Order: sequence, then C-alpha cells, then structure tokens
Amino acid sequence: MLLELGDPLAHRALQSLVRAEAAVRRRLAAELEREGVSAAGFSVLVVLTTAGGTLELKTLRRRLGWSKANATEVTATLAARDFVVRRRSPSDGRVVLVDLSSGGRALVERLFPAHSDRVTRAFHALDEGEKRTFSELCRKLAA
Repeated sequence: MLLELGDPLAHRALQSLVRAEAAVRRRLAAELEREGVSAAGFSVLVVLTTAGGTLELKTLRRRLGWSKANATEVTATLAARDFVVRRRSPSDGRVVLVDLSSGGRALVERLFPAHSDRVTRAFHALDEGEKRTFSELCRKLAA
C-alpha cells in the first residue's frame, strides 16, 4: 500500500519537532531523575513555586497543559514523597488544592539553578532571534 503524504513538508516538520523534543527532554530529565524527581513532577513544583505555593489542581493542570488524570497522578506521587500536600478547599469540597511543602520548596531551590543552566545549554545552538521565533511557532502550533 502506498501512503500519500498530503503535505510532505509538514511531515518532515513533525519528525524534526518530535526528535528535537525527545532529545531536549532526555537532557533535562536525566539529572532530575538522578535527584529523585521526574521532569513532570519538577514542573509541578516550579509552577507552584512561581504561583506562591498553592494552586487549584484545575489551574495547575491548565498551566501545564495536562489532562485531569495526568495532573492527579503526578501530584499524588509528589504528595506521597512529601513534596506537596493535596487537600480539599475549605470553601468548596469539590475543589482540590495543591500546596507546595517545605520539602518541595527546598528541592526546587536546590535543583533549579542547575536545571536553568541545562535549559540554556539545550538551546545554545539557537541565537536570540531563533529562540524567539521558535517560541512563537510552538505557541501557534499549540493554539
């Protein structure tokens, strides 16, 4: 069976994007995993840190672009490791709040500087304009 590519350039772009994402993700995740936290878990901790320490689970998952199931699973794992506390909102029992624990905050403070350096190195091949353009293109694709 012969497969027809409607837009061969779009397929090449997709392959390039997937390969680049996998390479960058591997570089960034390896050190975090050696420190005992997944890249997804670290993302949650960073978002909570920048948000002041507490977010509704619904808001957290929107900021990360995650499904409800994924956000629930990652925050449950972090809670089991005492990096966050999950609790019901006192004003609305249907709402789950996620609080950054002191252990989670300490982990972010310890790991973030080196993580930030790894992010910078991961994109070292791009100049400032290319990074800006890449960011804009990714936003367009995500919309």
